[in-house]
Amino acid sequence: MLILKNVTAVQLHPAKVQEGVDIAIENDVIVAIGDALTQRYPDASYKEMHGRIVMPGIVCSHNHFYSGLSRGIMANIAPCPDFISTLKNLWWRLDRALDEESLYYSGLICSLEAIKSGCTSVIDHHASPAYIGGSLSTLRDAFLKVGLRAMTCFETTDRNSGIKELQEGVEENIRFARQIDEAKKAATEPYLVEAHIGAHAPFTVPDAGLEMLREAVKSTGRGLHIHAAEDLYDVSYSHHWYGKDLLARLAQFDLIDSKTLVAHGLYLSKDDIALLNQRDAFLVHNARSNMNNHVGYNHHLSDIRNLALGTDGIGSDMFEEMKFAFFKHRDAGGPLWPDSFAKALANGNETDEPQLWREIWASGSRLQSRFNHLRLQLANAAAGRQYRRAYRFRYGLRQRSQRDGQWCDGL
Repeated sequence: MLILKNVTAVQLHPAKVQEGVDIAIENDVIVAIGDALTQRYPDASYKEMHGRIVMPGIVCSHNHFYSGLSRGIMANIAPCPDFISTLKNLWWRLDRALDEESLYYSGLICSLEAIKSGCTSVIDHHASPAYIGGSLSTLRDAFLKVGLRAMTCFETTDRNSGIKELQEGVEENIRFARQIDEAKKAATEPYLVEAHIGAHAPFTVPDAGLEMLREAVKSTGRGLHIHAAEDLYDVSYSHHWYGKDLLARLAQFDLIDSKTLVAHGLYLSKDDIALLNQRDAFLVHNARSNMNNHVGYNHHLSDIRNLALGTDGIGSDMFEEMKFAFFKHRDAGGPLWPDSFAKALANGNETDEPQLWREIWASGSRLQSRFNHLRLQLANAAAGRQYRRAYRFRYGLRQRSQRDGQWCDGL
C-alpha cells in the first residue's frame, strides 16, 4: 500500500476541494481518503506531498493520434478556401502516407504528450487507408507501452477505394474488438485499451456502409464513433442524396444509442439534437479544431444532454481545450460557465460517488501549481460561488503548472 500524505484533493465536477488529507492506494485502487491514514495503515509506505494537488486524470473524448506527426509539416499544400479542400489537400494526404512504423511512433508520441498533459484517457479515431488491417493493434501497442488508457477505432470511409475500403475498415473494427475481448479473457496484460466502431462522416459512408456498421455494432456490442455536421457540406450532402437529416439517417440503421459518440455536430438540426438527447448519445465539442478549420461555431451546446470535450487531433492538453471552449462560448454569447465545461471533462464517468471520493483506479494526476494563492481561493470559496471557484481553478492551472510533480496513470 502507498499513502500520499498531506495532499490537496481536487475534483472538477462536482466541484470539491479538500486540503491536508491522505490518500491510500492499494493494487492501483484508491481505498481510502481521509486524515492521518498513516496511523490507520502503519505498515504502508508513504510519500509526503506537501499540499500538492491530486486530482483524477482527464479524458479527451475525441482525438486523432495518426496526426501526431503533422506538426511542422513542410508539404506543398494548395490553398484551402473551404473545409473540404482542407481535408483533400492536407489531412487525407497525410493519412494515406501512414504505414505501420510511422503510425506506431505517432501513437507513441501522442500517448506521451497526453500523459504529460494530465490526460490519462483518450478516445481515438484512426485513419490510415494504406495500412488498415492491424493498424488498431499497432496503436494499442503504443498505448500499452506508455500506460495510457484509450479507446480506438478505424474511421470507415469510401473516399479512396469505394466499397472495398469500406469493407476493410469495418473488418478492422470488428477484428480489433474481438482482439480486445480475447485479451480481457486472457488477462495477461493490463486492461487499458478498448474498442469501438468508427466511421469518418456520413458524406463518405453510403447506405451500404451504414448497413455494415450496423452489423459491426450489433456483433461486437460496441458503439459508433463518427464525425457529423462538422461543416455545412455534410448536412447538404445528406439532404441532397438521402433526403434526411444526418442523425436521422444514422438512426435508420440503429447507430444512435447511449454508446454513440458524435464529434463536432455544429450544424445538427433541432430534430437531430432531440434525437441525440433522446437516445442518450454523446456530442464531443472540439473548440480549437473548429476555430482552426474555420468551420463555424456550435451555438447549441447548452441544448446537448451529454456534452464532452475533445481536441480533434490538436494535442491532448484538455485544460487548454477547456479554456478555449469557454472563451469561444463567451465570445459567441453563450450561457454556459466554466463549471459546465468542467462537467464535460467527466461526462459519462459518474457513479453513486463523486469521482475522487470513491474506490477507483488511481488514474490521478499530481502537480505543483505556480499560483500559490490558488488552493486558498478554492478552499475558502462558498458553495454558492461554484462558477467562480471553477473559473479560478481552471484558469490558474495548465499543463505547464507542473514543477517537480508529474501527471501519472496508476500512482
